[in-house]
Amino acid sequence: MKRQPTRIDLIRHGEPEGGRRYRGQIDDPLSDRGWRQMREAVGTERHWQRIVTSPLARCKAFALELGARHRIPVSEDTRLMEVGFGVWEGKTRQELETEVPGQVSRFYLNPVKHRPPGAEPLDVFTARVQAGFEDLLEKHAGLNILVVAHAGVIRAVIAHVLGAPVESMYRIQVDNAGISRLVLDGERPMSLVGHGIRVN
Repeated sequence: MKRQPTRIDLIRHGEPEGGRRYRGQIDDPLSDRGWRQMREAVGTERHWQRIVTSPLARCKAFALELGARHRIPVSEDTRLMEVGFGVWEGKTRQELETEVPGQVSRFYLNPVKHRPPGAEPLDVFTARVQAGFEDLLEKHAGLNILVVAHAGVIRAVIAHVLGAPVESMYRIQVDNAGISRLVLDGERPMSLVGHGIRVN
């Protein structure tokens, strides 16, 4: 008997208060614009049977609202928290470039070799995200799941699914309220079937 497919929709949080910056694990809430982005991204969709969220407010608050609205169970997993950016946390790209010209470009060229001082090692980060993701697949096999998380988490999951080296994960663009869809149908390895999509 064919197993029911597992579908995972990964949505990045909307814009937080304070705008664009290397926020990492700073717990800023969504801005009004961020709330609009999230609500518009999911529209009236209600096919999800479970919602799993990062514990940070910019993800969790929306997950709880959506779950309450459609009576979908919500759980949180600390392993889905954004990567720690060390001394970069809270700073804009312009501020970082003023401090040390070229450091941001070097980071994107090789995020393993050019980590921000005090940042969570990329292999440690990806290992915890992968562990959380594999547990999610095991616990919710055959269901439609919405994961509310961060750009770094979504990049790590996609790189894991595609078998891409971690050094390349920052080449994946993940917009605020952007959705990526993964499907595991039991016949082939998990597939990325959509990126930057809208569900409604």
